Amino acid sequence: MNNCKLSIIIPVYNEEKTISVILRKVCKVKFIRNVTSEIIIVNDSSTDRTEISINNFIGENSDHDIKYFKHEVNQGKGSAIRTGINHATGDYIVIQDADLEYNPDEYNALLQPVLEGFADVVYGSRFIGGRPHRILFFWHSIGNRLLTFISNIFTNLNLTDMESCYKLFRTDIIKSMKLKEKRFGFEPEVTAKISRIPNIKIYEVGVSYYGRTYSEGKKINWKDGFSAIYCILKYNLWSK
Repeated sequence: MNNCKLSIIIPVYNEEKTISVILRKVCKVKFIRNVTSEIIIVNDSSTDRTEISINNFIGENSDHDIKYFKHEVNQGKGSAIRTGINHATGDYIVIQDADLEYNPDEYNALLQPVLEGFADVVYGSRFIGGRPHRILFFWHSIGNRLLTFISNIFTNLNLTDMESCYKLFRTDIIKSMKLKEKRFGFEPEVTAKISRIPNIKIYEVGVSYYGRTYSEGKKINWKDGFSAIYCILKYNLWSK
């Protein structure tokens, strides 16, 4: 497929230090095969100067297709992603965190399988390929692999990184789903639901990972891990 449009959804909560940087990176991406893009920012009721930074960036970059939405009450990352999905007009959707852990230059790696007609959904894995990967928390890494393993048991997929932020979906597929999770349960929920779509073509490509520490602003914690296990069971066993 040529001349397609990519919707880049950026859920944001208290990222005043990084939001302008990541937006600059996104705007500088040179897409393959004449792909065009739109940027959809969803501010999940940030309490810092995130909104000021966003509005300043939009004002200084009017040549880019940037849409901005704000939740008046904090609802969680999953809710912000759903808001972005509802407003997306592209042929494909990719999720981009507002921090600097993932590199927008790798959108093309995610797009390649869909543009060549092989994939409907592409996951970016931090655990395959030879791209840079910051060395941080041992137990966090084990937790990610464990959640992926448990998810794979029920979905019968052989993913290596279910919890990855970088997921690219064919827009008609993701819009057809009735997604419910408000927080970080989005990852296991959407994985469970796409695994049940007949003849779905799911690919995985290696991506780099520039992880940050909790002092640098990382938000996910061990409680979210237990919540993810609950969501894996919920959407694979109890809420099919």
